[in-house]
Amino acid sequence: MTNTPRAIPESEREPGKRYTPEGFEVPAPSENDVLYEVREGVAWITFNRPLVLNAVDWSLTLRFGEALERAEADESARVVVVRGAGRAFCAGGDLQAAPRPDDIPAPNMIDNVMRIWQMQKPVIASVRGHAVGQGCEIAGMCDLTIAAEDAKFGEIQIRHGFPPPILIVPFLTGPKGAKEILMTGEVFGAQDAQRLGLVNRIVPTESLDAETEALAKRLVSLPQTALALTKMLVNRVHEIGGFREGFNYRDDPVLFALAASTRDDKVAAERLATLREQGWDAFKKTRDASHT
Repeated sequence: MTNTPRAIPESEREPGKRYTPEGFEVPAPSENDVLYEVREGVAWITFNRPLVLNAVDWSLTLRFGEALERAEADESARVVVVRGAGRAFCAGGDLQAAPRPDDIPAPNMIDNVMRIWQMQKPVIASVRGHAVGQGCEIAGMCDLTIAAEDAKFGEIQIRHGFPPPILIVPFLTGPKGAKEILMTGEVFGAQDAQRLGLVNRIVPTESLDAETEALAKRLVSLPQTALALTKMLVNRVHEIGGFREGFNYRDDPVLFALAASTRDDKVAAERLATLREQGWDAFKKTRDASHT
């Protein structure tokens, strides 16, 4: 029997410890931050930081990369599913992330999502709750995205003064949709995500797992060589159209310099200070305020 964590009243919280908006103490990084299992030809990769809505820190990034590498090499896995434990897929970057130990090389989420792109096996994102920031980008890099009716998507980085770290949205939506998503920083529902090209299918929230499994098993049943070739052909069309050059915009010295100059580290520092000193409500009020 697992112990249900207790929400800590504000009066009992210890200085220096990290707490979620609901008052739960944030667990330390763990090897279990990403889970891996294979059932009937399907590898299930599960982000497992539900208390922080599966927010991305160094540990989740590292374990996700290891799970993708394992799935790619696993002969018993013909299809891969990426999902989140609890009530969200992934809430983006963890603003309260614990420091990475010096003896662990810095993992890179861009390397992870490029592994999804290059992997011959199809990868499905199964999204419930929030998929924002890096969560939206991870779902976008998967070959297919199936979303629950309660799913929420968004690229909110512009609210903090910097561009998206993983530039996949323009290749999914076209220029108008990409600008709507990236320039407004709005969070939108599954129906709009499907309209904009981020989602393939929307299913009832209570049926998400079953519908995801059915879709995965459909892909498992197909000729695997033809399936892999089809994925590579579609990806090749985008690469001919400049996918890698656009995706790796940091390699362009002009774009990199512009991106660096537009990142407002002062804004980010001020908001993190608000989070530490005044709490989540004040942070969200500042983050979500309209600016002229």
